[in-house]
Order: sequence, then structure tokens, then C-alpha cells
Amino acid sequence: MSYRSIERILIAAVIVIMVLWLAIPFAMALLWSLVDPSQAWSYPDLLPPKISFERWLVIWNTTSLPTAILNSYSLAPLAAILTVLMGAPTAFAFGRLDFPGKALAQLLMLLPLVMPGFVVAIFFGALLFSLGFFARYPAILFGQVVLFLPYAVRILTVSFSQVRTDVVNAARDLGASRLAIFRVAYLPVLKPGIMAALLIVFIMSIEEFALAFVVGSPDFTTIPTILYSYIGYNFIRPNAAVVALILVVPNVILMLILERLLQSANPASVSGKG
Repeated sequence: MSYRSIERILIAAVIVIMVLWLAIPFAMALLWSLVDPSQAWSYPDLLPPKISFERWLVIWNTTSLPTAILNSYSLAPLAAILTVLMGAPTAFAFGRLDFPGKALAQLLMLLPLVMPGFVVAIFFGALLFSLGFFARYPAILFGQVVLFLPYAVRILTVSFSQVRTDVVNAARDLGASRLAIFRVAYLPVLKPGIMAALLIVFIMSIEEFALAFVVGSPDFTTIPTILYSYIGYNFIRPNAAVVALILVVPNVILMLILERLLQSANPASVSGKG
């Protein structure tokens, strides 16, 4: 069997896996979200007996979904920006400096990633309430920044490590200011990493449930808290499908944008070749 044949088989296998993993669940969620409340969809029907947007209208008009969308999409950009700003100094130290205990510090920075979300949320909520801090919006914002900081630090550390030292030294020798050095030597290399960190934290903030539920419940709602209310004890599949699509579709679009941004990054600025 030739190399080209093996390549075609692998491409076909990837396409089949992607269809089974993504396309079919997405299609099922879309069909369930369009099931009319007046006629249930059950076996052996392959398609819903009646399709309508009634579920979308009912959820929009009878739940706190509009407020939840506003909360989620106002928290996410703030959490992304603050996380990147707070993680940049640590990432610079990890990526550009050598100091005793650096490997241990990097390991400790990544340890929160293995902690279950609910464990972090419960202890963080208890800490805030014991301090008398009851403002839910800033509490959830601060908690998300702390929770997602390791992701931003890890991404930015790789970006800082790719900055060419000879370019930095050349700009410094030519008398460039610190701002000029950052703009010429650092920013072209850091831009893909900054965009990746912003989008990843943004998406994770949109999907975060444990912290928003523990700290914000019952007054503060986000899209995931409404979604989990529909897949809890009183399971309503069509309603859950509607909220799941509202949660997933924008994130898929953002991930495609992220992939586009990373592909369009200038390889010469990263590798120094060109």
C-alpha cells in the first residue's frame, strides 16, 4: 500500500470521527430544540412530528435567559482581559528569566488545573463569605480570573520564550525606549499568544458552571447554570437543547476564529527565519 493510499485512509477516518463526534450530536441538539411542545418526539419517529421555534420563544420569554446571556457575555471579556494582564508578569518570568526554583514554581502554577471545579468553587465561596464579601458579580469575576490564570500563564510563557534575545539587545543598543523595544521585539511574537489566551479564557468563562452556581446562586444566573437546571432532576431535553446551542454555537465560532488567527501568524516573527 502506497503512502498516498494510507494518507487518504487516515483523512477519511478523521472525517468519519469528526462526523460521529460533532455533526451528529449537533444535529440531534438542533432537532430537539425544534420539537413543538404540542407533539412529543419519541421512538420510532426518525424526525420530530412537528417543527417550530416555540421552545426558543418560551425559554426566552419565561426564563432568565436574557439576563444570563448578559451576565455571561459581560463577565467573559473582563475575565479574559484581567487574566491576561495578571498572568503576563509571571509568564515573562517563566519565559525569559532563570532563577532558583523556576521548575517548582511552574509546577505549582499548574497544580490548580487538576483540582475539581466544584472543590475550588466551594472553598473560594466560603472564603469570600467569611470575609463578608457578598457582591456576586465581582466575586465571580475575581474567582474566574484566579481559576483561569494558569491557562493564560502557560500560553504566554511559550510566547515569551520565543522572543529573540538578539532582537531585544539590538533594539536596546540602538537606544530604543522600553515601549519601542516591546513594540518591535515582543509584540509581533506575543500577539498570537495573547489572542489565544484571551479567546481561551473567554470561552472557558462562558462555559464555567461551578463557581457561578456556588457563588451566584440563586440570584445571579449564567448560561451554564440555566442549562444545568434543565438537565437536573426535572430533565427537559428540548429546553436543554435550546440552551446548549446558545452556549455551544458562539464558542465554536470563536474557536474557528482562534484557529484562523493562529494560522495567519507570521512564522518569521516567531522563528526568526525569513
